[in-house]
Amino acid sequence: MTNFIPKTHAMPRAPFGGRKGINLTRALLGLLVITATLPGTTAPLWAQNDMRLEQVHFPPGATGATINGRITGNEFVVYKIGAEAGQQIAIDLRADNTATYFNLYAPGNGPGDEALVIGEQLATANSYAGLLPTSGEYGLSVFLYRSAARRGETSTYRIKLSVSGDTGEVAEGDFADGLQGGPDFWAVQTSGGPLTLRAEASTGAGVVARLATGTPLRNLGCRMAEGRRWCNVATLSDPGLEGWAAGEFLVEGSGDGVATQLPDMLPVPADGEDALVPGTDFNATGTVDCARTAGALTESCAFGVTRQGNGNGVVTIEWPDGRSRVIVFASGEAVAYDQSEAEKDTAMSAVRDGSDSIVTIGQERFVIPDAVIWGG
Repeated sequence: MTNFIPKTHAMPRAPFGGRKGINLTRALLGLLVITATLPGTTAPLWAQNDMRLEQVHFPPGATGATINGRITGNEFVVYKIGAEAGQQIAIDLRADNTATYFNLYAPGNGPGDEALVIGEQLATANSYAGLLPTSGEYGLSVFLYRSAARRGETSTYRIKLSVSGDTGEVAEGDFADGLQGGPDFWAVQTSGGPLTLRAEASTGAGVVARLATGTPLRNLGCRMAEGRRWCNVATLSDPGLEGWAAGEFLVEGSGDGVATQLPDMLPVPADGEDALVPGTDFNATGTVDCARTAGALTESCAFGVTRQGNGNGVVTIEWPDGRSRVIVFASGEAVAYDQSEAEKDTAMSAVRDGSDSIVTIGQERFVIPDAVIWGG
């Protein structure tokens, strides 16, 4: 074991044949724009190798994980690990093929760039512990030594990985990931359903809301926890929902149309308050059009709405059979719903049709007029 990170200019033995290649960040942005080639060939260098990128996720509250994998020939894996400056990383690789090695790369770098740690050169090969110099997503590549790769050998391996130590109040040494900078606004980008907004930067933290793809969010700063990037965000409303979202589901967004001080668009009664419907906890009640399954006839569902002003509020819809559905609105847009465990893969979408929001949750469909959430 060693307690420091050696500075070295040695290149990895396997992928890229020891030549200086492309930056990992650029590889993530576009794997097709590659021009480097192997000696004596005209084929793109990436065509000679099969790279997989995998984000490492630690269990809730954990500081480490065990990774099991398998590679054959020129295949190699780059594991992305989120960590902050001053934390300690420990890596222990064991494989059934002794030609298997790892390299560790600083944020923004990857195979073909200078490695922070070369597993082959350690006093105990493939076993390392040391302090991290900067904050961001590190790359841990696992590959077969060049001669074994050329023979098409296979390796089954296990990595024991941990990132321990407290983080400071700010992300010191933020080299390439913009943890304390980045865009002013994010937008949710998911393909498998709504994004969970949590009370803390952990998959084990309580759920604040479920956010639909495209939801605009204000960036309040990002940190690393459980091996990944978490961003503190707030919906663009007043008051807004605030919580932590997994960074891989956020893309740079725009604050266009967001006023510094939102106008008072909620009609205010003479007494200065949006009064409750007598005998209820709702500011308004009525019915909306609804359909339980795709192609089903439209029904009328009872609703009650709790308004918070400026298009923010919660609409509770009751099906004729007594079951209910809750939809959260921010700035007049449907952004979340009361997702059950059985519905964790069920997506929500919302489109505008004149003065109505048509909200679809799985096969369910609701037509919610603007007056429901805005008043009037």
